[in-house]
Amino acid sequence: MGLEIKIPAVGESITEVTIAKWLKSDGAAVKRDEVIAELESDKATFELPAEADGTLQILVAEGETIGIGTVIANIGGEGNGAAPAAGSATPSKEATLAQPQADPVAPGQKESGNNGSQGSAAEKGPQTAKDPITQGEQNPQASDQSGYGGSTAGSADKPTAPAAGGAAPATGGGEVKEMKIPAVGESITEVTVAKWLKADGAQVERDEVIAELESDKATFELPAEAAGTLRHAAQEGQTIAIGTVIARIEGGSGATAGAAPAASAPAAAQSTSSAPAQPAAAAASGSATYATGTPSPAAGKILGEKGIAATDVQGTGRDGRITKEDAQNAQARPAAPAPQAPAATPATSTQPAASASAQPAGERNQRRERMSNLRKTVARRLVAVKNETAMLTTFNEVDMQPIMDLRTKYKDKFKEKHQVGLGFMSFFTKACCVALKEFPSVNAQIDGTDIVFNDFCDVSIAVSAPKGLVVPVIRNAEQLSFEGIEREVVRLAGKARDNKLTIEEMTGGTFTITNGGIFGSMMSTPIINAPQSAILGMHNIVQRPVAVNGQVVIRPMMYLALSYDHRIIDGRESVSFLVRVKELLEDPTRLLLGV
Repeated sequence: MGLEIKIPAVGESITEVTIAKWLKSDGAAVKRDEVIAELESDKATFELPAEADGTLQILVAEGETIGIGTVIANIGGEGNGAAPAAGSATPSKEATLAQPQADPVAPGQKESGNNGSQGSAAEKGPQTAKDPITQGEQNPQASDQSGYGGSTAGSADKPTAPAAGGAAPATGGGEVKEMKIPAVGESITEVTVAKWLKADGAQVERDEVIAELESDKATFELPAEAAGTLRHAAQEGQTIAIGTVIARIEGGSGATAGAAPAASAPAAAQSTSSAPAQPAAAAASGSATYATGTPSPAAGKILGEKGIAATDVQGTGRDGRITKEDAQNAQARPAAPAPQAPAATPATSTQPAASASAQPAGERNQRRERMSNLRKTVARRLVAVKNETAMLTTFNEVDMQPIMDLRTKYKDKFKEKHQVGLGFMSFFTKACCVALKEFPSVNAQIDGTDIVFNDFCDVSIAVSAPKGLVVPVIRNAEQLSFEGIEREVVRLAGKARDNKLTIEEMTGGTFTITNGGIFGSMMSTPIINAPQSAILGMHNIVQRPVAVNGQVVIRPMMYLALSYDHRIIDGRESVSFLVRVKELLEDPTRLLLGV
């Protein structure tokens, strides 16, 4: 059997991970400590090294969600040699068991394969037991009913060959690889198909990116798990549960594309090539499948919202299935009778004036979009914070002239020496660290019935990433210099915009700073980043008249907002904390002297 490779623990409370990508193919020779796969958990990707030298046997396909401790591969010559060493009667069947693929053979071939499998149960049993996911894929009825693309070549109601004489060639050319939705983090049960990068019926290569999936705080690419013809089983914008079949890849694209038309329409096979064979196959076999006239979940939702019956829509998808595009196009049909209204106006003289006054001028279009998983998660957490904390906000204003003068004087020399710009964030971070030391309750948090005080300052910086708001953490900010803080801000912001932040870089903060001023915000009440107890909101700098030493002068002023949990922070402490931050910013030399 060889050495079993199991899913390692990747963090507290994480019970499952996703096989994001196999870096070594099935049957490849690997060395000890060589990275063979990437595992994905909540907001983080981990590398899985080989635990010994040998031949890799993959038991779990890419995209599968697996519990901690589950066996995902074997390393050793015995496990991988089982498939090629089997008798000539079932070589392709053994290969199918070694790799989790469906076995697209005719019903007659399936019986002979099952009979042969009884004689080699000792070899197949362990693999099936370790990879229960493949049990459903070996069932042609289950494969036939899964997904949204109709029956696949080689399924129960659509055999790839009319006779048993060509059993061996049909099996080798018609293998179907089912691709399932991977998990993207703890407690996430569904993802959205953001975009198909490869069209239905297109030829794809192994590891070629075919789609983008969207989930909580992450958009990730879905690579093809085999080479062949891609068959979509879900539409763009559709939300699918983890583990659901999203697509199928028909191996041996030329044989598969030609086999389906040959079973029902031999003439069609002569006029089509392997790539565009899908529409012809759908037209020839659509009437005999369950998919005909059935809308996909996304299409059904659109039709339901518009009050259009599925029977009134002609499906253009595989086997006549109604796709999302069909449903969207059908929205315009109910509006089509609108031009008929003027045709009826000559009948009466009062209708033109009434209809003209009832319809406002100009376009009045509406569009409905499904909330992304990121937006739903952000909404849920923000509401939870509002409901579970006694949140209050106090305000103050800061004269930014001293800091601006200091930056103007030294920013060029600072960048020349440290190769990083001198921004406002380093001043605010240093000022907050000093104030947090003086008012430790602002740096504390509630844990059940206890208050946890931190003698360190892990400052979270809110960053607007392309897919939503993320909050990376600057560790031990109180020990960093201005140059060190600026480097961390640049590094974390860059990783956030590239969606490369790890889970360790976004957890464990004790205090948060957010800067809505870069978007022009004058004043706001930021929401606490739980389980923290306070957050400081920066805003835009505006030239305003203020009184200085009895004189009205124009100064660059900024409003500061401190939102805090009143359960743990009293009003005196919150106001004093914000006043201390104001003093340090209006006299930056205090930061250097520690006074």
